[in-house]
Amino acid sequence: MADLQAKFREAWSHALVGLNAAEAEAEKVLARLADAAGLTPDDVKHHAREFGERLSQQRREVERAIDDGVRRAAAQFKIPTRDEIASLRKRIDEIADRLEAVAQERARKE
Repeated sequence: MADLQAKFREAWSHALVGLNAAEAEAEKVLARLADAAGLTPDDVKHHAREFGERLSQQRREVERAIDDGVRRAAAQFKIPTRDEIASLRKRIDEIADRLEAVAQERARKE
């Protein structure tokens, strides 16, 4: 299971590196287009802000899609969630308490 988690972490890391590279390349292209179009610095700032906002939104969407994909892939391996593990621990503790009570009751009767 640790190997699977490492692979997911590695895939996530590669995806983020790819997104960062795409953002950097987009910034370069935008600068070249601004120079070629003869845009003023204010125009460039305005367009860059809009472009940055769109990139940020798309990045969040890609991150959300990757997260969803990882969750779906993990679900196929029947990996329990933290909540499921916590619930099981609580049930085990309750059963252990009941067993202890039964053991104490039997010890008193003997």
